[in-house]
Amino acid sequence: MNMVSTKDLYDEASDDWRRTQPILLSDYTARPFLLEWCEPVADRDVLDLGCGEGYFARHLKQRGARTILGVDVSPEMISSAKEREQTENLGIEYVTGSADNLTDFGESSFDLVVAVFLFNYLNLEQTQHTICEIYRVLRPGGRFVFAVPHPALAFLGEKQAPFYFEPKEHGYYSGRDVQFEGEIWRRDGKSVPVRSVHKTFEDYMSALADAGFDRMPLIAELHVTEEHLELDPEWFGPLRDKPLHLAFQLHK
Repeated sequence: MNMVSTKDLYDEASDDWRRTQPILLSDYTARPFLLEWCEPVADRDVLDLGCGEGYFARHLKQRGARTILGVDVSPEMISSAKEREQTENLGIEYVTGSADNLTDFGESSFDLVVAVFLFNYLNLEQTQHTICEIYRVLRPGGRFVFAVPHPALAFLGEKQAPFYFEPKEHGYYSGRDVQFEGEIWRRDGKSVPVRSVHKTFEDYMSALADAGFDRMPLIAELHVTEEHLELDPEWFGPLRDKPLHLAFQLHK
């Protein structure tokens, strides 16, 4: 069993996540879609949970967000984000902290909460608690946008570049709340470690309902498109016709 903490995992790999342009697979297959789903962003107060080195937060600020607070468990990732902020002066605040501890934030503090590949690092209990806290800190009418690796992905196809998780002996249901290790690749051939504490589609829907999100969410299953295949058929080709990411948009 891999006992490396998520904090240590990202502290060690932080340099490989630094980027100014799309380079990771999910920079193509997930983040552009999620940015559009966050609109309208202008004049909104935003909480970015699991912000990493700030790639998504910077794009949100460039779209006109009033304030952005980025939170990440990895001090090295936050250090990278702050280093970029000193250069670009976008007005983004970054703090080291755990996404499942939002006690410093009052009720109705944010118009938009985003969590781009956060919940795959939290177990089911942490996920349920964090979603409840997100509901609390959202303003009425506020939105919650998040994405996770598609729950089916680990069980489909070969464990190879440019993206995979290794479930070992576990199945879709027997692997519930089990941590799967994986890798995701950059277009320059370098891979970075990722992991997913497996949860079913039902787990996410139940956690959202229990937190108080009683309106039907928008849901998207993100995948490699024809545009991706035209851009780089060799790199995107192994993932043709596979569900990669599961995205949710909710309103309070």
